[in-house]
Amino acid sequence: MSPLVTTVLAAIPSPDRGVWMLGPIPIRAYALCIIAGIIVAVMWSERRFVARGGEAGVVTDVAVFAVPFGLIGGRLYHVATDWHLYFGPGRNPIEALYIWQGGLGIWGAVAFGAVGAWIGCRRRGVPLPFFADVVAPGIVVAQAIGRLGNWFNQELYGAPTTLPWGLEIYQRVDPATGAPDDLGGIALDMTPIGTYHPTFLYELLWNLGVAALVVWADRRFRLGHGRAFALYVGAYCVGRFWIELMRTDPATEVFGGIRINNVVSVVVLLGAVAYFVLAPKGREDPPAAAAPDGPGEKELEPAEPDDSASGRTS
Repeated sequence: MSPLVTTVLAAIPSPDRGVWMLGPIPIRAYALCIIAGIIVAVMWSERRFVARGGEAGVVTDVAVFAVPFGLIGGRLYHVATDWHLYFGPGRNPIEALYIWQGGLGIWGAVAFGAVGAWIGCRRRGVPLPFFADVVAPGIVVAQAIGRLGNWFNQELYGAPTTLPWGLEIYQRVDPATGAPDDLGGIALDMTPIGTYHPTFLYELLWNLGVAALVVWADRRFRLGHGRAFALYVGAYCVGRFWIELMRTDPATEVFGGIRINNVVSVVVLLGAVAYFVLAPKGREDPPAAAAPDGPGEKELEPAEPDDSASGRTS
C-alpha cells in the first residue's frame, strides 16, 4: 500500500492585536511600521547617494523636509478620497486627524513629499531629478514595510478565499467591556470569522519586486534625469491597479463604480511612461552640494588684490 499523503491547507494568521499599552502610552504597530520604512529608505538612499558621488548627509537633510510633507500629503489624499469615513451622519470629523489609526494615500504622500524634497534639494544644491533617482528604490521598500501595518490593523484585505495563503481575520474586542473594537481591541477568540485574500501582502511583494527592477535597470542602463523614479512610479501603478481591483473595503467610486485609486493609477502611469520616454538619456554628473543653510549655489569670493611689478589690478 502506498503511503498516505495528507495535504493540509495553511493560512496566514492575523496578530491578535495592533496596539500594545506601555503604561498609559499606546504603542501602535502601524506607526512602528511607517517609522521603520522611513529609516530603511533614508539609510539605503544615503548609501546610494554617496555611491553616485554625492555628499554624505544630504539625503538626511532633505528627508527633514520630505518626510513631514509626505505624511501630511498622504493623509490629505486619504481623507479626500475616503471622505465618507469622516464626514456625514454618524461620523466624527476630528478623526480625520487621527493618522495613527491608519490611512495614508501613496499619491498624496509622493506629491507632497516631492514638494518637501524640492525644498530640501534647493537648500543643498542638488537637482531634484538626481535625488529622485537615488531614493526611488528606498521609497518603494518603505511602502512595502508600511504595508505590514495593515496586517496588524486587520485591514485592506480582499474577498473570501480558500487559497493556502488566505488571511485569517478575527473578531477583536475591548477586553474590559467586550465591545467590538477592530482597531484597538484584542482577539480573545482565535477562531477566524473568515479567510480572505491578503491584498496588503500582494502589494508588499509587488513593491519589493519593483525595488529590484529599479535597481537592476538603474545599473544596467545607467538611468538618470529622473527616469529611475519614473520607472518606479510606472511599475508601482501597474501593480496597484490589479491589486486595487481585488480589494473589497469601502472606497470612493467614480465613473459609475470604478474605484478612484484605479483611475489615479492609470493617469499617473501614463504620466510616468511619458516622462520616462521624453527625459534625457544617460546619467548626470554628481552635484556639488551646498552648505545646509546656503543658497543652493556657492557664490564666488572676490579675488584678493594683486600687487605685482606691473602695478595694482583694477
